[in-house]
Amino acid sequence: MPIHPELVAAARWLPRHVTNRVTLRPQRVLTRMAQAFTRRGPEPVAVTVSASLTLFWPAGEPPKAGPPLPALLWIHGGGFVAGSVRQDLARCADMAAATGALVAAVTYRKAPEHPYPAALHDCLAALRALRVMPGVDPERVAVAGASAGGGLAAALALRVRDVGDPPLAAQLLLYPMLDDRTGKHADERHFRLWEHRSNAFAWKVYLGDADPSAAVPARAASLERLPPTWIGVGTNDLFLAESRNYAARLRASGVPCELAEVHGAWHAFDGFVPMAAVSQRFAAEHHGFARRALAVKA
Repeated sequence: MPIHPELVAAARWLPRHVTNRVTLRPQRVLTRMAQAFTRRGPEPVAVTVSASLTLFWPAGEPPKAGPPLPALLWIHGGGFVAGSVRQDLARCADMAAATGALVAAVTYRKAPEHPYPAALHDCLAALRALRVMPGVDPERVAVAGASAGGGLAAALALRVRDVGDPPLAAQLLLYPMLDDRTGKHADERHFRLWEHRSNAFAWKVYLGDADPSAAVPARAASLERLPPTWIGVGTNDLFLAESRNYAARLRASGVPCELAEVHGAWHAFDGFVPMAAVSQRFAAEHHGFARRALAVKA
C-alpha cells in the first residue's frame, strides 16, 4: 500500500534493512553516540544484576500522598539485539502523563550475547519488582512494548499466566514481533527499518538453541486467560499479518482484543515522526486503552 502522506518525507531517507550480523556492532555504536546527545532522563533503579527500571511518574516525580497508582511495564524495541530505554524517554514520559500511570521502562539483556530466555527473565524480574514498589497498586499493572519489546510483552503475559503470578490488567503490543516463522513479504518496497532479512537474523540469534514452541508467542498452544489486549500496526509493516493472526487467536480464545491498523504506516513510524498527526492519533488510541484498562476500581 502507498506510504501514508505524512510519512513520505521520512521514508525517503530511511532504509528498508538495518540489522544483520555485519551491521549490528556499528549500529550499537552509532546508537550509543546518538543517545549521548539526548537528555539523560530519570536514573535507573537496579532490579537484578542484569535488569533495571527507569521510572516515569505521571506528575514527573513520585507523589507525596494519595492512593497507589496503576503501573505499566514498558519494554523497548530493537529486534532483541539492540536498543535501550533511552530511545523511549519522551514516549514513556508522554505515556505516564497521558494515562496517569507510573511507566517503568526495563533494561534487559540482548542477543546474541544473551539468547532466550535471558531477556524474558529480566522482564519478569522487573515486573515482579514493579508490583511491590511503594506507591503502586499491584492489581492494576499492565505490560507494553514496541517491536521486539511488544513480542517480549506478549511472551511475558504468557509466562505470568503459566507460572501463576497475579494476572495482568492489560497488554499493549505496538507493531509486535510475535512469530519467528514470518518470511519474505510479497512486496517490501514500502517497508522501512525492518524486513525479512533483519527479522530472520534477529530471531535466529535470539532463539539460539531454544525450543521455538516455548519461546515464540505466536507458537503458544493456548492464548486463553490472557489479559485484555491492544495491538497496533501499520499496513506497510512486516508484522501486519502476524498481528492480525494473533488478534484473531486472542478473540477466539475469549480474550478482548482491539486491533488498530494504520494505513500506509511503516515499522516504528511513530518513533521517527512523533509529531505527525497519524502518530499522535496512534498514541492517543493506545493511551486511551491503557487508561480504560487501568482505571481506578470503584
